[in-house]
Amino acid sequence: MITSELPVLHKKKRGRPGRPPAPNKKPRKSPLEKCPMGVQRGRKANGMAQQNGEGDPVTLFEVVKQGKSAMQSVVDDWIESYKQDRDLALLDLINFFIQCSGCKGTVRIEMFRNMQNAEIIRKMTEEFDEDSGDYPLTISGPLWKKFRYNFCEFICVLIRQCQYSIIYDEYMMDTVISLLTGLSDSQVRAFRHTSTLAAMKLMTALVNVALNLSINQDNTQRQYEAERNKMVGKRANEKLELLLQRRKELQENQDEIENMMNSIFKGIFVHRYRDAIAEIRAICIEEIGVWMKMYSDAFLNDSYLKYVGWTLHDRQGEVRLKCLKALQNLYTNRELFPKLELFTNRFKDRIVSMTLDKEYDVAVEAIRLVTLILQGSEDALSNEDCENVYHLVYSAHRPVAVAAGEFLHRKLFSRHDPQAEEALAKRRGRSSPNGNLIRMLVLFFLESELHEHAAYLVDSLWESSQELLKDWECMTELLLEEPVQGEEVLSDRQESALIELTICTIRQAAEAHPPVGRGTGKRVLTAKERKTQIDDKNKLTEHFIMALPMLLSKYQTDAEKVANLLQIPQYFDLDVYSAGRMEKHLDALLKQIKFVVEKHTDTEVLEACSKTYSILCSEEYTIMNRVDIGRSQLIDELAERFNHSVEELLQAGEEADDDDIYNVLSTLKKLTAFHNAHDLTRWDLFGNCYRLLRTGIEQGSMPEQIAVQALQCSHYSILWQLVKITEGAPSKYYNDYGDIIKETLSKTRQTDKILCAKTLILSLQQLFNELIQDQGPNLDRTSSHVSGIKELARRFALTFGLDQIKTREAVATLHKDGIEFAFKYQNPKGPEYPPPNLAFLEVLCEFSSKLLRQDKKTVHSYLEKFMTEQMMERREDIWLPLISYRNSLLTGGDEDRMSITSGSSSSKAGSIRSKKGRPPLHKKRIEEESVESSWMMRNDTLQTPGALQTPQLTSTVLRENPRQAAEHLPEQNSEPGSESDYVHNPQMQMSWLGQQKMEDVNRKERTAVNYMKARSGGVRQTVRGLMEDDAEPIFEDVMMSSRGQLEDMSEEFEDTMVIDLPPSRNRRERAELRPDFFDSAAMIEDESVRMNSCVPLCSFNVKYLHMNTFSTPLQVVSKLCIL
Repeated sequence: MITSELPVLHKKKRGRPGRPPAPNKKPRKSPLEKCPMGVQRGRKANGMAQQNGEGDPVTLFEVVKQGKSAMQSVVDDWIESYKQDRDLALLDLINFFIQCSGCKGTVRIEMFRNMQNAEIIRKMTEEFDEDSGDYPLTISGPLWKKFRYNFCEFICVLIRQCQYSIIYDEYMMDTVISLLTGLSDSQVRAFRHTSTLAAMKLMTALVNVALNLSINQDNTQRQYEAERNKMVGKRANEKLELLLQRRKELQENQDEIENMMNSIFKGIFVHRYRDAIAEIRAICIEEIGVWMKMYSDAFLNDSYLKYVGWTLHDRQGEVRLKCLKALQNLYTNRELFPKLELFTNRFKDRIVSMTLDKEYDVAVEAIRLVTLILQGSEDALSNEDCENVYHLVYSAHRPVAVAAGEFLHRKLFSRHDPQAEEALAKRRGRSSPNGNLIRMLVLFFLESELHEHAAYLVDSLWESSQELLKDWECMTELLLEEPVQGEEVLSDRQESALIELTICTIRQAAEAHPPVGRGTGKRVLTAKERKTQIDDKNKLTEHFIMALPMLLSKYQTDAEKVANLLQIPQYFDLDVYSAGRMEKHLDALLKQIKFVVEKHTDTEVLEACSKTYSILCSEEYTIMNRVDIGRSQLIDELAERFNHSVEELLQAGEEADDDDIYNVLSTLKKLTAFHNAHDLTRWDLFGNCYRLLRTGIEQGSMPEQIAVQALQCSHYSILWQLVKITEGAPSKYYNDYGDIIKETLSKTRQTDKILCAKTLILSLQQLFNELIQDQGPNLDRTSSHVSGIKELARRFALTFGLDQIKTREAVATLHKDGIEFAFKYQNPKGPEYPPPNLAFLEVLCEFSSKLLRQDKKTVHSYLEKFMTEQMMERREDIWLPLISYRNSLLTGGDEDRMSITSGSSSSKAGSIRSKKGRPPLHKKRIEEESVESSWMMRNDTLQTPGALQTPQLTSTVLRENPRQAAEHLPEQNSEPGSESDYVHNPQMQMSWLGQQKMEDVNRKERTAVNYMKARSGGVRQTVRGLMEDDAEPIFEDVMMSSRGQLEDMSEEFEDTMVIDLPPSRNRRERAELRPDFFDSAAMIEDESVRMNSCVPLCSFNVKYLHMNTFSTPLQVVSKLCIL
């Protein structure tokens, strides 16, 4: 019995003698012979040996790591050294395993001879490098990339070269197994991982040796029996004795190998297959699968299979994957199925359930394993088991779906009788025997009740059933054949399903890539795949050029079938019409399409006809002229019919009957469908459409459907005309329009910066609300729509320019309105959920860079008014907008220690502020109450004269989200500073920043007075010093201590805010060359809207610009940013 606690005893050597050393080869010296004991040269700090000065490896570890020498040569050198001094050779091998674990320690000869294995391992553990968790099996880089392979190969070759002598000496193997057993039980992961891998590879090599011994035993036994069965005169007794002696020797060696394997299995595998490290568990399961496949007579039984079965429930996908692959290697061999029967019955349910594993790789391998089980025994799986796999053909993950498609193919499409199928095909006159299989495919598609995913089903079966799916001749025959007495034909529902599947197979063959939702996009085809694609496209084109007119003729009254069939021409190689002289089939197709247009008024069918004409009319093909003639004839007839029916309808007036209305509506729908993809301007459809619309407006009696179709047809007419105009002059209108909008924004900013800022933020809020209405409250912040709003906000931010002093109040007001909008409503689910508009803060982040550093702190304080303690602690993804916005305000807010002046060179510029500490909690509560009370009364404070007249237009009023408005009723009539305050009082009563600063002054004075009253005179000096150390920054550097000084500061600040840079010469020249679009004389007068001398953006008369489609500043400003 081998133990790690007792030193290895030297036993009598048995087995064959070793091979003599090669005469021309010197044994490789042990590292102990090259340098003094315990002091090896060239060792790194991490314990891995370097090379010597001549560049040659100095240890066995270095030789294996570099992998420059053939492994058999390396092993032969070690064997030679072992024959000369086995202790030194074994010491070299022991240090090899220690160094492969990344340990910097070295086992010396004294330790090897006098210490137990446990003591040696404990000593090596103490010398382990704890600074790094990496070791050779886990280190990345090109040098270590092949180390694992070299390490495993060395062990395999070592056992193979020693299998005839050394492994039976009861010394080398006992020592190695004892060492690996002790290391595998170490608390150090590197020791445990490396030794387990070494032990499992050692076991695999021993299993191979045992298998060879078993084969030799069988051969020797047969030879012995053959010789013994000979007649007495011909029997060779010496040969019998030799065979008997050889058989006995082989049996003894077999027993020795079995003892070694039992020691490894019971001492290492049984403990490490459930190790805490998933990679170690995976190593054990992978190797036991190799043993069972290599030597099935010894290992393929329930005693070993149970470990694989138990590990199918492992919590790590990596280990489950190894289990499935190990079982796949076993189920591939059908001869092993009888030995696997009990295991299959016991663990089948678990394997089937793993087809739904959360790890896609595991699910794929589980499906493949179930497929192998099905191939070995169809009775092993119940119908319920199969159904669990069937539906996976509709999985969005393509490898899972393809594996399920292989299972479906094996189950449903591989059990047919070829002779019976061919006989039935001949009897029905079919060219293909796949009729029943295609019927079965249709039935499976219908029973799955996922009819909209036909493309997924075809893609899943494409690799396994491609021959069946490309049998378009058989599909066409099933659709066109007439019913025969005694045989069941396809039902209407089955015909629709078959047509849909046919279209999907055509698309898959022509495009040669999976459908949308499967895969990561189109990949580059190989030369073989490209050739297959071209061949398939030619094959389907040649077939359906002739078959499609017949199919349309049969199903021309069925709208659904016709709409699907008309998708086929888009996958044609249209050159085949000319190259194959098949123009007659083209004429037949055009004739059938014309019949379809005349019979149907369904929009989907008409659009399919229009698209087919558009494809056939491509200028790159020679058939274009022929198709264009047919299209023109069809439009001529429709246009003439339309004009005539319009005249009859208008003449009949209110007396028009249903026939008159139907005639106009049917022809108009057909013309509209064609006008979408074809330029029909030469038929002048716009005139009659305009007459219908004008009549409807004047008389109000036009049917709604006719009005909708007339409006849509007019829309297409205008678009086609616009295309012609823009192709001739693509830039003039675009540039002029952009200049007008830019000038509008510029004038608005000059009129009132704060109102302009509020208009911008209202525009963003309106966009945000529209997005909420479309997508719901749970926005995808990574979507293109949200990114578009953020990009618009970024461009808005650029309009504030670089002079932050001039735009200081406007930007602060913009942030204030944005914060109020974000927290306007509470989440109906409770306070632990974010407000519905919280994501708007992510848009508001784009304006944070435009705040002065000291203003960021003020805005942040205002933000904290709306935040609860729970909000400050939340870190989930849904709270990221709030976290991002707070970070954008805190960045640079506290680092600013420099005084900022606004045009004044007084001594205030030199004032120095003391560092501000974190205010105590009671002080923070007082500040919040003060800020709230003063802010709520801000409209009753200082008045600014000269307020502008309230504009009449209200297009900038934020359109509320109706769902939010219904869920949240306001608690008060109107919150100060809200949207209604802005609409009815466009000039703010007082600077918001000034109010915030004044509130800070009042709060500080009250706090100081209350605090001073509570103290005696002797403590006042101390309190004063403490207050100065914890004082607020002076107006974020010039805070006043009285109201009068604050007013003085406000006046000074207001003086600086009106400073404006003179316009550049280019701007003046442009102003002289352009008409003043804001001059009232240049406007079309409108009594309901009269512009004042200072016109805000919201009251700009867009009628002058013929832009009455843009009803809100959002649309105008958004257009500007796009330009």
